[in-house]
Amino acid sequence: MADDAGGSAPLLRVEALEVRYGAVQALKGVSLHVLPGEVVTIIGGNGAGKSTLMKAISGLEPAAAGRIEFEGADITRMPGHLRVPLGIAQAPEGRQVFADQTVHDNLVLGAYHRKDPAAEIAADIERQFNAFPRLRERRNQMAGTMSGGEQQMLAIARALMSRPQLLLLDEPSLGLAPLIVKEIFAIVRELKAQGVTILLVEQMANQALAVADRAYVLETGRFTLQGWAADLRRDPQVRAAYLGAHA
Repeated sequence: MADDAGGSAPLLRVEALEVRYGAVQALKGVSLHVLPGEVVTIIGGNGAGKSTLMKAISGLEPAAAGRIEFEGADITRMPGHLRVPLGIAQAPEGRQVFADQTVHDNLVLGAYHRKDPAAEIAADIERQFNAFPRLRERRNQMAGTMSGGEQQMLAIARALMSRPQLLLLDEPSLGLAPLIVKEIFAIVRELKAQGVTILLVEQMANQALAVADRAYVLETGRFTLQGWAADLRRDPQVRAAYLGAHA
């Protein structure tokens, strides 16, 4: 399936997706695509439907209508636990680490579906410790006792342990101090440099647009703008609504 913007097939394609919570329609015909190696961001205010969209892609919320494709295959009705082996991993909003497990055990659990030898999984854990040195220092610490920033690093590292083709990052800066936010976005830039395909949901629009290739603006369940992230970062409407006077 050729893509409008490039010619290569999208890794992820969402078409006319609708999600409802009872009588409330949270997503209203949303369509997007993510190409291999891209960082695509979705920005929008509270209640816009950003996290609902991520949950629908990862299989945690059912679609009322529309279609979700991954590598050209229809996964709209596929249970969430089957999407992880397929290559979709999410670092969820609010981090949601296993608080009563150690850092090391959280990473092991991130590879729960893999059939690789124990030595290969141990080597991947070592790679995560190299990428996130603070996690190495706390490898035997209960995850729930770490700071918010450290838990966010663990959530990302745990997702990477599944060796995803698509990494879903849902509000990675949520509740973090500015210096830690800067560190988290440095990690996103490093993952981008490594060629990791990322769909990023983020309220901190300026930082998200700075790291992304393309972007979508979600408002009350609909995309109102989309395009190159650099262009949207200069768009007067986006600047006024999301970036503030000092963007």
